[in-house]
Amino acid sequence: MFARPARLFWPAIVTLLFALSGMARADAQTGSPTQPDAQLEQRIRDAVIRELRESGVLDREIDQGIERYVARQRAAAAQREEAAARAHASKVRPVSKTRDHIRGNPDAPVSLIEYSDFECPFCKRFHPTAKQIVAAYDGKVNWVYRHFPLDFHNPAAQREAEAAECAAELGGNEAFWRYTDLVYERTASNGKGVAEGDLAAIAASIGLDRAKFAACVKSGRTRERVKEDLDEGTAIGINGTPGNILRNNRTGAIATRYGAQPIDRFRQTIDELLR
Repeated sequence: MFARPARLFWPAIVTLLFALSGMARADAQTGSPTQPDAQLEQRIRDAVIRELRESGVLDREIDQGIERYVARQRAAAAQREEAAARAHASKVRPVSKTRDHIRGNPDAPVSLIEYSDFECPFCKRFHPTAKQIVAAYDGKVNWVYRHFPLDFHNPAAQREAEAAECAAELGGNEAFWRYTDLVYERTASNGKGVAEGDLAAIAASIGLDRAKFAACVKSGRTRERVKEDLDEGTAIGINGTPGNILRNNRTGAIATRYGAQPIDRFRQTIDELLR
């Protein structure tokens, strides 16, 4: 009897146990003993439990129950973290045409605000994706770059961020983006960076005065500008890169998409913000 597979055996036993329980209740009400009696019912219960244990069904059910519980707890924790992240991100500084580095239409209704680290390999991976987003939405989405050099990628990340600001100082917004593109192309990432001499070479390659650029980097005068971005990002809960916040510039509605996610993960959110 108990050699049958547990998945076939168990439903039949459940049905039998219910029948036996009903018979036992009927005996109690009428006072007339019916076979099988309570002892037989208990023996069958014991046999079922023994079979479940020996077949491994009970262990599997317990394991699956634990897995379902853990999955629910993780999902709930993720929802709480996402809600907290949105609450922090809602305080993101609105885009400023005079302060921010903006790629695409400065008056776009939606902005992709990226807090980024030149030495972050995920930022390097995401950089072409952000370009695709701007191109795909044809003036409806712009890209705002803000610095967030991580300590464990320094000094290279900090130095490259300051150098990018020097490029902006000498050549404006277009020079900033051309410089940024080339740094991401040439850096080895993870703090390995672009050799310091090559930072000036990159500047020269986009038509900036090499000597003036080198003097700007050496002076450290763009350091405070980078720190402002870093402090702002920290204040709104950014703790990794790329820290992406999508913002409707007219309504103030926001959404977060952290990490180097593909463009398809952005489309639905952007479409909702545009609506």
